Amino acid sequence: MRCPYCAHDDSQVKDSRPTEDSAAIRRRRQCEGCGARFTTFERVQLREVTVVKSGDRREPFDRMKLEQSVALACRKRGVEQDRLDRLVSGIQRQVETAGESEVPSSRIGALVMDGLRQIDSVAYIRFASVYRDFSEARDFEEFASSVKDVGGDAGV
Repeated sequence: MRCPYCAHDDSQVKDSRPTEDSAAIRRRRQCEGCGARFTTFERVQLREVTVVKSGDRREPFDRMKLEQSVALACRKRGVEQDRLDRLVSGIQRQVETAGESEVPSSRIGALVMDGLRQIDSVAYIRFASVYRDFSEARDFEEFASSVKDVGGDAGV
């Protein structure tokens, strides 16, 4: 594993343990070049999945991109990180086990919307505003009026 500090190619694993949701292995490593310590996460990847975007553009499925989108929607909402990790892991698992090598981005967006609706209504509306490309305040009003408060709101 390459060191993020000095780019040395070798590191030694000092500690390994499963994450809280047991979806990954957390490893503490020490660089053999500079001695710096860093953490890596090892996850199971069931298959290579390509995301088909608008205009037929294709790109590999990127869990980090999904994590960032969900985190941005839930920013300052008091939603526990563990809950977001479970949502992202669940979406990734659904995408990888669907049996398709290509998944439309709209399908992933719909899965995120379904998950966020259960977690926090404000995060749900935030994500929807980008996903559905709201362009005017009226778009927000119409969508927000159709959203009923969900029991899982963070309540911040």
